[in-house]
Amino acid sequence: MTSQPTLTASGPATGRPVLVLHGGGGPLTVAPVAAHFAAGARALLPTHPGWNGTPRPDGLSTVGGLAAAYLRLLRERGLSDVLVVGSSLGGWIGAEMAAADTEGLISGLVLVNAVGIEADGEPVRDFFALDARGVAEHAYHDSERFYVDPATVPAERLAVMRDNMAALRVLSGGPAMSDPGLRPRLAAVTVPTLVVWGESDGIVTPAYGRQYAAAFPDARFAVVQEAGHLPHLEQPERTFALLDAFAAQTARR
Repeated sequence: MTSQPTLTASGPATGRPVLVLHGGGGPLTVAPVAAHFAAGARALLPTHPGWNGTPRPDGLSTVGGLAAAYLRLLRERGLSDVLVVGSSLGGWIGAEMAAADTEGLISGLVLVNAVGIEADGEPVRDFFALDARGVAEHAYHDSERFYVDPATVPAERLAVMRDNMAALRVLSGGPAMSDPGLRPRLAAVTVPTLVVWGESDGIVTPAYGRQYAAAFPDARFAVVQEAGHLPHLEQPERTFALLDAFAAQTARR
């Protein structure tokens, strides 16, 4: 990889590092998570290469490659005891990181409505086939609250969204958004894992999430009611309570 991910850091420099990984919608979708942790931890919010106008090296075309880049970033910055929190695609990246972390850099993993595995009888919905109304109806519990009419979005923002979706298609491999080899690799992950799921998610169902959690040796599955694919946006207090308790349980120092 010829360039590092664009990275924003906030919070005390001596606090526990919390790497917050966004999904296809970009860093704004997880910015509240980073802001929440920044109150007492060193929150790291990267923009994946290819999102929001950032360059994506030609050789970076898989989630595994991106996970390797983030592990390299942690290593180069001398970070350890890292809590990784990933939403959707970011959860897939986090799972790949944990599976490949042979140095013990990561001490806790949180997957929030993550994609990435092949689950029996629970395929990931074809997100690329949905229009704006379909995204709102499948991704949110309260679809009317979060529906955005494309006609009201500035052309520049629409262009960024299209580019983000193009990057998502490349990195995820298309509509399936899964790696057949990931699920068996998770059996080797030794760090504690919290799998958080919005009960109304129509992109990846809670049944998919339960199979994800079951793939880890040490994982807890928690459902957030009245929330969909992004529970930290629809039910921040409930979601942050789960994350805070897990962070306190997994910190090494």
